Amino acid sequence: MIFFSILIACLLGVVVGLNTPMISYTYSSYLAIAIIAALDSVFGGISSVIDKKFNMKTFISGFFGNAILAILLTVLGEKLNVDIYLAAIVVFVGRMFMNLGNIRRYYVEKWTEKIKNRTQKQKNS
Repeated sequence: MIFFSILIACLLGVVVGLNTPMISYTYSSYLAIAIIAALDSVFGGISSVIDKKFNMKTFISGFFGNAILAILLTVLGEKLNVDIYLAAIVVFVGRMFMNLGNIRRYYVEKWTEKIKNRTQKQKNS
């Protein structure tokens, strides 16, 4: 079910992306950091669903809170002429890879267990 939701969201994103006007260079850094923060929240949500610890309020507040904080860091960095947004990128991408690792381990273990059960049924038959 989650896989189909992700697939539909990706296809919808491609269709919308192909039909929207180009984002100007002025706003591209803000949009990029907001997307990375939002993706971090999505991968964290998927990981928490797998761990059976998902809370919608926490997900929504993290989704918007992370994106807003990342955009504010980008604005502050531009005002100070320092690339502060790179710190946010490092943190969010690091967390995305940790969550992706958790998701991958869950599905690899599930797949391995399924194969193990199938071979045991064949041996018992």
